[in-house]
Amino acid sequence: MEPMAHLGVGIGWRPEIADAIERLPGLDWVEVVAENTCPGHLPEALVRLRERGVRVVPHGVSLGLGGADRPDPAKLAALGERAVALGAPLVTEHIAFVRTASPALEAGHLLPVPRTRDALDVLCENVRIAQDALPVPLALENIAALFTWPGEELTEEQFLTELVERTGVRLLIDVANLHTNRVNRGEDAAAVLDAIPLEALAYVHVAGGVERDGVWHDTHAHPVPPVVLDLLAELRSRVDPPGVLLERDDDFPPEAELAGELSAIRTVLTAATRKPAPAAAPEPETEPMPAAGTTSETAPTPAAGTAPDTTPAPGATPETAPGAVPGGGVPGGGGGGALRAGVPVGRPADEAGRTRVGLGQAALLSALVAGTPVPEGFDRQRIRVQARALAAKRASVVARLAPELPGILGGAGPYRTAFLAYAKGRPMTSGYRRDALDFAEHLLIRDLPADPAARRRLSAWWRDRAGARPPRRVVRWVRALLGRAA
Repeated sequence: MEPMAHLGVGIGWRPEIADAIERLPGLDWVEVVAENTCPGHLPEALVRLRERGVRVVPHGVSLGLGGADRPDPAKLAALGERAVALGAPLVTEHIAFVRTASPALEAGHLLPVPRTRDALDVLCENVRIAQDALPVPLALENIAALFTWPGEELTEEQFLTELVERTGVRLLIDVANLHTNRVNRGEDAAAVLDAIPLEALAYVHVAGGVERDGVWHDTHAHPVPPVVLDLLAELRSRVDPPGVLLERDDDFPPEAELAGELSAIRTVLTAATRKPAPAAAPEPETEPMPAAGTTSETAPTPAAGTAPDTTPAPGATPETAPGAVPGGGVPGGGGGGALRAGVPVGRPADEAGRTRVGLGQAALLSALVAGTPVPEGFDRQRIRVQARALAAKRASVVARLAPELPGILGGAGPYRTAFLAYAKGRPMTSGYRRDALDFAEHLLIRDLPADPAARRRLSAWWRDRAGARPPRRVVRWVRALLGRAA
């Protein structure tokens, strides 16, 4: 695998702290949420950073490469377009699923995939599709999780290692997520770092969170705790990371605090020392070559634990070489082709496997966002915690996209109460902007808010964005009856 370009120390670019980011000393690069970036209308502050030579990497959150469906070509094209517009050396996404097609449900957040053979096959095929479509290399991030899937067949390190071996994809290791999964799922973060192929490391995420009632919440809204910096030091003792990035998405601190967190990251990278490499194992004694004319029946068998010789005979093609994947070879094309030269393909995902993965994800997501029963084998308490977290995130994102709504409804408290009541049993199906409009229409159908002046403001807000008149009273009445029947 070719060495990754050096990025240095950076921060997640957000509009709320754009001015502060421009003033941060020694900033090498920034990461932007791909879906929040329009290639033809980049924010001036971001353009100025690029003109200064600060690299920009788009970080996607909506592909859902761990989902049962193959990647959406339009989403892949949009991600590639942003990579080109930003002059990015790579793009990044997540090992997660975010939606299901049947029923059509959106999580609004990253959910863990089951670490099973079926799910790994689906993920690997989806990654290869993405790699072939993207103009630059792809790196995937390990995500934070509140719960574990029942019936898992692989550990986190086995899952990540085989993913890299089968696709050649890069890894974006989030050490805060490693800590989250250590608390929430009992996973050994050091064992993960020991076992995964760190030569595939693209860069590292560092972020803050908070523990409540024995559950770690990866909030990106709290200072980076010492335990996460300790994990960064653990990683640094094993490899010199090409880049490290501080993530902050909410409750943004003063500029001096951001600079202090970046300084703490630099201190860890400088102070940590590499562990000595393990001593090389002694070379095994080689078996003598069979004498001329020896047949396979009389040739010595390989020693136990050694791999058979799969060197192609002269003139053999990849399809006829020993150990070749039928109809396989190494997938090329796109930005990932060079990275995947010589990478074994592994078995493709069959449609039955995709169906099994899809059924499991649909049952789980329906329990999380639509109130259906929790599937067997899951920790029901953790699923309830995850469902509340998804609803709270949904309310927060809608409030950020439509800040007028809390004002119309009398403040953050009344808005949150009204939105959570609306969201209960009404899963998101078409993204957050549509969700904001549906929430406003839901209120108008019920003649809310009670204050006539506020209701007129809400009606005008809805009309301006929906491009139509609010439904007449008789239509609202019929819809309300249908909603209650459903």
